[in-house]
Amino acid sequence: MGGVGEPGGGRGPGAPLPTFRWEQIRPHDLPGDKWLVIERRVYDISRWAQRHPGGSRLIGHHGAEDATDAFRAFHQDLGFVRKFLQPLLIGELAPEEPSQDGAQNAQLVKDFRALRQAAEDMKLFEASPAFFALLLGHILAMEVLAWLLIHLLGPGWVPSTLAALILAISQAQSWCLQHDLGHASIFRKSRWNHVAQQFVMGQLKGFSAHWWNFRHFQHHAKPNIFHKDPDVTVAPVFLLGESSVEYGKKKRRYLPYNRQHLYFFLIGPPLLTLVNFEVENLAYMLVCVQWADLLWAASFYTRFFLSYVPFYGVPGALLLFVAVRVLESHWFVWITQMNHIPKEIGHEKHRDWASSQLAATCNVEPSLFIDWFSGHLNFQIEHHLFPTMPRHNYRRVAPLVKALCAKHGLSYEVKPFLTALVDIVRSLKKSGDIWLDAYLHQ
Repeated sequence: MGGVGEPGGGRGPGAPLPTFRWEQIRPHDLPGDKWLVIERRVYDISRWAQRHPGGSRLIGHHGAEDATDAFRAFHQDLGFVRKFLQPLLIGELAPEEPSQDGAQNAQLVKDFRALRQAAEDMKLFEASPAFFALLLGHILAMEVLAWLLIHLLGPGWVPSTLAALILAISQAQSWCLQHDLGHASIFRKSRWNHVAQQFVMGQLKGFSAHWWNFRHFQHHAKPNIFHKDPDVTVAPVFLLGESSVEYGKKKRRYLPYNRQHLYFFLIGPPLLTLVNFEVENLAYMLVCVQWADLLWAASFYTRFFLSYVPFYGVPGALLLFVAVRVLESHWFVWITQMNHIPKEIGHEKHRDWASSQLAATCNVEPSLFIDWFSGHLNFQIEHHLFPTMPRHNYRRVAPLVKALCAKHGLSYEVKPFLTALVDIVRSLKKSGDIWLDAYLHQ
């Protein structure tokens, strides 16, 4: 074997790879100095991270860790991706070193990988073209139906209200479809998924596909981890999980956090997509020079206002747009957070892939309506374990996941739909009460 801790630069053909111990790898988790381990091989991604298609933050979140399962979860064609890794290879783990650093359950890791292989053998990563064609078709049908209501019945309150509801449902279902495309779970070629996602996200919604992938892939890599998952890095507006104690001990009171479960209804569901997403999305496109996404988004606004200004005028069309965004925002917040906010939220624990995903997710009882209404995000556990799996196969893989959890004593939580919604508010209240107690007594 090569010498321990000697990087592989200048290795001759056929020369043995240098070997590393975890204690030598751990320090390389700094800005500009990132190593990671995939399939027991050590890669120096320090300079290449900026060129990573998913962004430097996404790959950087796995610095100095075993990223094998994350690597397999995010990529379809592993052979193709390994070509990009080869020039970054600097060594491998020493033979006596475990494949994962720290106190991780090696048997769980082994069993999870066997489960993934079983899912692949069952062809659960193959999409049904008819299923996704039907999804796109019903989205387009709703867009046409909303316009026809106003065209045939006029811009009165009743047809306008119905049109706004239909458009909001269309927008919600478009979120789900672009989400599928972002995870490359529809087409076999990543390029096709990306082009289709740009159409759905840009033309049908007015947002940037690159912006969504940038923030959403981080959420999947490190769910419910502060400063790595954008969805829970929401302080100082809301305090979640461990941040409640931290803010309380430091006597920080920017808002009445013991009332956050109340002001959540005023600034959470109503304003997320209308204000926060719109501003963040536009800033991302301009700062990151995503001109193609900007043009796609502009095509949405052009289509929307050309369709409705003739009926309402500019002020009325703007009001309709705001109404649709507010309704859509309510759907987005409740549906996407019912599986995460009530779960463990805190700082990095460096768990294995399966454990980290299970700790941050729960499921909601399935039904034909809930499956459709939530875009199958009621199967959040399965989605997080296998993000590239087409969602129509979650029901089939769920019994295998449940068996894995039972074998290793892991929680596989399934809630009724209404309970899951109420638990968001309960969790916010609990975090606020914890903050108040720490603020007053510590």
